[in-house]
Amino acid sequence: MKGIQHRPDDAIGASITAPRDDSADAHADSAGCADSEVIAVTANDTGPAHFRPRRFGWQTLATCVALPVLLVALAIGAGLLKWQNTTAHTNQVAATESVRAAADATVALLSYRPETVERDLDGARGRLTGQFLDSYTSLTRDVVIPGAQQKQIAAEASIPAAASISASRNHAVVLLFVNQTVTVGKDAPTSTSSSVRVALDKVDDRWLIAQFDPV
Repeated sequence: MKGIQHRPDDAIGASITAPRDDSADAHADSAGCADSEVIAVTANDTGPAHFRPRRFGWQTLATCVALPVLLVALAIGAGLLKWQNTTAHTNQVAATESVRAAADATVALLSYRPETVERDLDGARGRLTGQFLDSYTSLTRDVVIPGAQQKQIAAEASIPAAASISASRNHAVVLLFVNQTVTVGKDAPTSTSSSVRVALDKVDDRWLIAQFDPV
């Protein structure tokens, strides 16, 4: 009886090739920037399965880093633009309001009649604030009101032009061109023209004159 010959292909120790698990690669592709590396399972014809790290290239890493930075920069830029627009609108409103307030207050300060001078000028005091309020009060009570009553002086002011120099939420500076006509007793009226730099502060939501300087 002839001995049984075994072919190498029939050896019990024939190698086994494990099927490739594509789920790891799919997970790597879907994970994006979440994982720095993915572990893939492979096997060869001569040994057991082993782990192979899968790494991302520099381009992917740069994208992962740059995207959050870009999003933050865009958010900061949008916030800055909104702040600038809000500030510009606030300043524009302040300029418009302060010019009107300065013109109206100046007319009130420089206009009076002898028979109502005390009431006229005391009413104008409500448009002032700070040290200028104190100075104006002393001047009108000590000089202007007695003089107007004794000499029958009348004054009338008008503002032919006005311009905002600067304006913010609570402070503004306005340039006014003032015409004033003064009549003493029965004399002919006399007119003068001047320019005034007026500083205003916003107090209790009202623009009040804090400085009044001829220029």
